[in-house]
Amino acid sequence: MAETHVLFVEDDDVIREATQLALERDGFRVTAMPDGLSGLDAFRAHRPDIALLDVMLPGMDGVSLCRRIRDESTVPVIMLSARADSIDVVLGLEAGADDYVTKPFDGSVLMARIRAVLRRFGNAAGGAGDGREAPPADGPLVFGGGDLEVDTEGMEVRRGGAPVALTPTEMRLLLEFSSAPNTVLSRDKLLERVWDYGWGGDTRVVDVHVQRLRAKIGQDRIETVRGFGYKLRG
Repeated sequence: MAETHVLFVEDDDVIREATQLALERDGFRVTAMPDGLSGLDAFRAHRPDIALLDVMLPGMDGVSLCRRIRDESTVPVIMLSARADSIDVVLGLEAGADDYVTKPFDGSVLMARIRAVLRRFGNAAGGAGDGREAPPADGPLVFGGGDLEVDTEGMEVRRGGAPVALTPTEMRLLLEFSSAPNTVLSRDKLLERVWDYGWGGDTRVVDVHVQRLRAKIGQDRIETVRGFGYKLRG
């Protein structure tokens, strides 16, 4: 099987070189770049399997780079941020990132996050991908009197008859909701099922992705149940 190609954009020479070596020792093929503009050029030239982007980059910051990548591709993106409480984390997720890791990071944590995102990306076309059964594939699931259709076999979503473009993470999130309409799903449960977190995670990841999903399928389709989580209106 071909090596997974990682685009790693980081302006700190020590972090860039050490992380590249660690990724390569773990079996990844790495293209490492020192700034946002060269990172965008490398993305377009190599079309990697996943992108790791530092938030603070010269030339073009990581959030802007993530947005440019997302305009062209659904390739998974992980942001690297120096501060867990930084607004940059939310900005990166809103720009289309799938997850984030706080610096300084443990190498094993980074590898686990990369593999979790890649599993999510690879399984987006096959349902839950974790041993749980996907919704029955006897036709598209229909919500809102036919306004929203979710085809779990073809991995296609339509709103008002028009196709809706979702990232793999957004599709996994919608599959979780559509498999249990009118059922409240907690943020922790969504982190476990969609992001493959076997440990506590930052629920901002869930909140921002729900916001992004709402913008695409309709603001009123996913209801916030205060103190509990979210549910898809059936």
